[in-house]
Amino acid sequence: MTRILIRAALILAAVALAGTAEAKGCLKGAVVGGIAGHMAGHGVVGAAAGCAIGRHEANKKDKTIRQGDRDGSAR
Repeated sequence: MTRILIRAALILAAVALAGTAEAKGCLKGAVVGGIAGHMAGHGVVGAAAGCAIGRHEANKKDKTIRQGDRDGSAR
């Protein structure tokens, strides 16, 4: 239990030190990945992978929205 709390504190510190622009999508992905990784015995690795996937998906969504704005379509 103590190791989980230490890992959670380290992850929260890393997120807090990251810029807000960099955290877009990362936090939700890190939570989901951390839970899934914890079930498999690799919580920190799962959180890191979840963060990367969450950021990728957020960037992909932003790109789609920007391209839609460029085409003149309103969303």
